[in-house]
Amino acid sequence: MEKFSYAKAGVDIFQEEKAVKALTSQIKHVRSGFGRPILMGHYASVLDFGEFGVAITTDGVGTKIMVAEKLGKFDTIGIDCVAMNVNDLVAIGAEPIAMVDYIATFKPDEEIMAEIAKGLEKGCEIANVTLVGGETATLPDLIKGWDLVGTAIGVVDKDKIITGENIQPGDVIFGIPSSGIHSNGLTLARKVIESAGYGYSDEFENGKTIGEELLTPTRIYVKEILHVIRNYEVHGLAHITGGGLLNLKRLKNVKFVIDDPLPPQKIFRFIQELGNIDDDEMFRTFNMGMGFAIVMPKEEAKKLERAGIIDGKIVGYVEEGEGVFVKDLRID
Repeated sequence: MEKFSYAKAGVDIFQEEKAVKALTSQIKHVRSGFGRPILMGHYASVLDFGEFGVAITTDGVGTKIMVAEKLGKFDTIGIDCVAMNVNDLVAIGAEPIAMVDYIATFKPDEEIMAEIAKGLEKGCEIANVTLVGGETATLPDLIKGWDLVGTAIGVVDKDKIITGENIQPGDVIFGIPSSGIHSNGLTLARKVIESAGYGYSDEFENGKTIGEELLTPTRIYVKEILHVIRNYEVHGLAHITGGGLLNLKRLKNVKFVIDDPLPPQKIFRFIQELGNIDDDEMFRTFNMGMGFAIVMPKEEAKKLERAGIIDGKIVGYVEEGEGVFVKDLRID
């Protein structure tokens, strides 16, 4: 049986990292004075606005929109666009405020644009942000379908930016469930499903099609994370996006051990079995049931568990060393 991987599907996360470094190595100009950057290269960057910082980030929905095209169902994809951006903002402790969108298409379509707008509106409502503008580009010579991207800004007190630098051995990892596949790894998921001869309209479970399961909107964590950082001691925050659990490495060079992971939704095992995908490849491609992770002192995490206000639990711990482990499996 053919063994699939993200790289074989066309997305090599390690090569992508090298390409990004090649890009950023050529960009050296940095503004000074008012508006100078005080954080770069994290989930979001932060600019100095005097008494506070303005955080900014950008992201898109990726090839998830191709599933929407296959089903002719565009009404939730906008939620993903909002989620991918605002979740990155709260991952450095910023409160999301506003965003803009960019839609590229081969041919304008009023009905599809209206459907995309429904998702954008719903996502903005959940995250409590305003969509203050955007851009639509018709590019028939460049694009054959649709692309949806957003840029979001937030605010954060400069002394309350959370980067992960305060993480220390003895801290624990509090995991919050995802809603499913979110907006990462869809290239691999699509290749596996299509190669196995399945269609997106085929039934997945309980009357839900495979395509509908894949289109389950990315969970927006703004409300939960803002509550936690305002009421508990937090040392690090990780939005589990592209790269799966490797996102923990963005916080600090220590050893992260997930010894009691959240259960992955059925869609992940479905993809893994169809594609004969190794466990480590799954954990560095998909969120595998955990969409957000909070690194905090053990007693704080226990208090959070006892409070019962967030549907998560302690899933692991931090210790001396380096690497990301799921039980005894090293994934980095």
